[in-house]
Amino acid sequence: MTVTETPSRALWHADNRATTVGILLLITIAAFEHLGVSTAMPRMLADLDGGAYYSWPFTAFLAASVMATVLSGRACDRVGPGPVLYVGPAVFLAGLLVAGTADGMVTLLVGRVLQGLGLGTEIVAIYVLVALVYPERSRPAAFGLLSAAWVVPSIVGPTLAGLVTESLGWRWVFLGLAPLALLGAVLLIPALRSLPVPSRAPSTRRGLPLAAVAAGLGIPAVSWAAQHPSLGTLWLALAGVALLVPALRTLLPTGTLTARRGLPSAVLARGLLAGAFFGVEAFLPLTLTAVHGYSPALAGLPLTLGALGWSAASHWQGRNPDIPRTTLIRWGFAILAVGLAASVLIAPTWGFGWLAGVVWVVCGAGMGLSFPSINVLVLGISDERDRGFNSAATQVADMMFSAACVGFGGVLLVSLASAAAPTAAVIPLNLAMAGIAVVGFVLFSRRETEPV
Repeated sequence: MTVTETPSRALWHADNRATTVGILLLITIAAFEHLGVSTAMPRMLADLDGGAYYSWPFTAFLAASVMATVLSGRACDRVGPGPVLYVGPAVFLAGLLVAGTADGMVTLLVGRVLQGLGLGTEIVAIYVLVALVYPERSRPAAFGLLSAAWVVPSIVGPTLAGLVTESLGWRWVFLGLAPLALLGAVLLIPALRSLPVPSRAPSTRRGLPLAAVAAGLGIPAVSWAAQHPSLGTLWLALAGVALLVPALRTLLPTGTLTARRGLPSAVLARGLLAGAFFGVEAFLPLTLTAVHGYSPALAGLPLTLGALGWSAASHWQGRNPDIPRTTLIRWGFAILAVGLAASVLIAPTWGFGWLAGVVWVVCGAGMGLSFPSINVLVLGISDERDRGFNSAATQVADMMFSAACVGFGGVLLVSLASAAAPTAAVIPLNLAMAGIAVVGFVLFSRRETEPV
């Protein structure tokens, strides 16, 4: 990259243009599929006589994605992201085709498992590819672009999936994406062929496959219990935690949960951000519909505005690569803490429903500053032998903390309130999540968290 060339221009240089478009296509398609399936699911399960198994397609996808994320990280460290990015998109494409032609619930679940395996595999490999293909100053812009790739799907994905389901049938929610997934994979081939073979053997980490399976079972168990809160599912949540605790000692860098300096603190920050943000977001539409009488469409509008705030902040941080990433992470935590604390004013019956849109733009901006900055920071302080493992660790921390915080909200809803009147649960939940954001801010205000 020349001195006059901006970081974002390097992404669209002739040498990198096909790679950038290919990565964007794969991420955008994954986002469309992830967001659109929820809209199509009721019709899908009605046609396949699977109404009793409503949550299983989501749970199967999550379990497969967790396991693939871990194993993909290890594969990237052993053979590089090239071979992994041949396999991941191919498996995801196969999942689209299997789900789109399913004639029963078993086939649909197989398709969802394949999609989860493919997505978990390709996400980690794409992170490692960014470190190999783009100059260091361009990586913030690259990760900002990846964050922005979720924005259009989050705005139009559910509506578009609904229109496709009504006019063409739910199968085209899967099949319509298949040609684009193939195109994204093909565009990456020139870059993958020119990647260097890893010059150093990956560091030795024992028990990764077993830990991946344990996490693949534990995280969905906690998520299922959170989605179906009751005394019965409490035991399922406890079993999930029992699987996760030993697995995380293998899947996360040593010292992550004690905020050790450098890489462990960065991975922990990813988990704290995801847990705080998604813990509140999961209950925001419920608050607006049950407490303030909003329609489902209107209750979902703040989430769209939050995605726009996330995208704008991601773009801004990408255009300012000289600001230290730790500074941006601190700013992100501070902004998120303020937004989550303000969300308490939405929860009471006397509260302000309209404030949700403003609050969620603010919270999205905090995430947009922090999330890409963490990815850049993790890659920057990772040894070449561990880039895949560390990229996978950020994803695992993300999923673990999100599941735990949403589960905590579910426990509060069952014990203190109800879905019809959630205020008594939402207020302590939002305050607790704001507290988590404050912990993150304090953590990244300490000198010992700076990279070594």
